[in-house]
Amino acid sequence: MKKNSKAAVFNNPRQLIRVFRDGIPLPLVVQGALEALQVALMLALLFALPVFGIWLGGGLAHGSLESSLQLSGQLWLKAHGVPLGISSLASDGVTEVSGLMTLTPLLFPVIPFLLAWRAGRRIARASYADQLWQGIAGALAVYGFFGFITGFAVRTSDVRPEMWASILMPVLVLGLGVVIGTRREAGSWSRLIGVESVEWLSQASQASRWAGSYVAAVAKASLVAFLSAIALAGIVLAITLFMHWADGSNVYQQLRPGLIGGIVLTLAQLAMIPNLVIWTLSWLSGAGFSIGIGSQLSPLETTVGPLPAVPILAALPTGSLNGAWLFMLLPVVAGVAAGWWFMREGENHFDDWLDRKIPMRWLSASLSTLFLGLVIGLGAGLVTALVSFISGGSIGIGRLVEIGPHLWLTGAWIALEVGVGVIIGYLVSPYLEPDPVLEN
Repeated sequence: MKKNSKAAVFNNPRQLIRVFRDGIPLPLVVQGALEALQVALMLALLFALPVFGIWLGGGLAHGSLESSLQLSGQLWLKAHGVPLGISSLASDGVTEVSGLMTLTPLLFPVIPFLLAWRAGRRIARASYADQLWQGIAGALAVYGFFGFITGFAVRTSDVRPEMWASILMPVLVLGLGVVIGTRREAGSWSRLIGVESVEWLSQASQASRWAGSYVAAVAKASLVAFLSAIALAGIVLAITLFMHWADGSNVYQQLRPGLIGGIVLTLAQLAMIPNLVIWTLSWLSGAGFSIGIGSQLSPLETTVGPLPAVPILAALPTGSLNGAWLFMLLPVVAGVAAGWWFMREGENHFDDWLDRKIPMRWLSASLSTLFLGLVIGLGAGLVTALVSFISGGSIGIGRLVEIGPHLWLTGAWIALEVGVGVIIGYLVSPYLEPDPVLEN
């Protein structure tokens, strides 16, 4: 007869220590739910503490403790990209104006994503591949319910969260982080669904494996191009902010926000830095971006209307920008890096296939290189269009209802510039690589 397991645990000190260290095993649905609840509460606490501190310091004029908690919940929703319906009185003090606030500082969603990534790894450690969906389902259900409760609880006469978005947007952010976290723990995407990729690939034909390798290499090269372009945009933004540091300081002095107001203003600007990097990339592409209705900022045209007194906006390019079109060469440089990377990857099987089909080598090489520039440029353009959509939005009321890059125009310009750069990079990369024969 088997011993009672609980008695065995409490009679064995080592086993007791292991239980306290690793926890008592729970059903996967319950464990996933608890992981999601931890993420939700940790994020809520992260926003509630500074808001509560500002309230204690008198930074929220005529604000009660209840309104401070509602503000924390609204920030929790905004951290997941939930649109907020807002309304206020016009300048005449009688007319009510309303709109939908869709702009999200992109540093906010990074926080729940990282917490969800950690939760995904913990869920993966506790389950087999064919049971993984149970933990993920429990996490998504609880997080969506938490979002619904938050959206319902923080509604005020001035701020009305979109209820469906209050459920779906947090679930999307958490799901993305959890899936990527579980993939990090599993080591491959195929293991997440209980499939061994090595065994599956061994059953595929050689042509299928070559095609898959080519598509995977093109996707990675597109990502290399996009990340290179984003890195260049970040460098340009950093240099611009440094050059206009005095202008931003003057805006701070004119505003006189005080200690608490200065901290809040600075944190809000820092949260917008990822958005500004993407807007800078849109500017470098030539498509440009808008800061309110009727404004257009690009290397080819600059038209700026009245702007709010925000220090970081003092770095916007204005006036005569002679030679600014040269900045449009930076996305081409990103394409050159992607073309060079693709050559080093050595997976240009489409070129091998054309070489067998077309006897004239100059023609097959030209067609494969042009096609390579087209598909990598298209991939980088699509990713750019996606992040441009995420980075823009609306304040809800006033002039600032159109903020951010011009979505498809930015994607098209990046696709063209990266495509040209890929062709150049792929063609010159053999001359940039050391000759192994000469080295030996």
